Amino acid sequence: MANIKSAQKRARQNVVRKKRNLDRRSAIKTAVKKVLSAVEANELDQARALLKDAEGQLARAASKGVVHRKTAQRKTSRLAKKISSAAKAKTASKKEAAAKK
Repeated sequence: MANIKSAQKRARQNVVRKKRNLDRRSAIKTAVKKVLSAVEANELDQARALLKDAEGQLARAASKGVVHRKTAQRKTSRLAKKISSAAKAKTASKKEAAAKK
């Protein structure tokens, strides 16, 4: 334990910040999982809305230094790419079904 008053205060601040950062990381993971599960369930409108939330959380975490800026951008990009490819696959399957009829 720190002996100097300013070091004691810094230690208390570190505990609070660590908890806050852990909570932010956990919220990011949950938001990403929600987006992925919506994509898996083929609920693209819901996935897009959830992506907007996840993107905001990632951007905020990056601005606060919880995650690296490029990590947040990469995760956002990959989620958007999954939604886009799922949408393309859905429209392709609709076109195939229409062509068969």
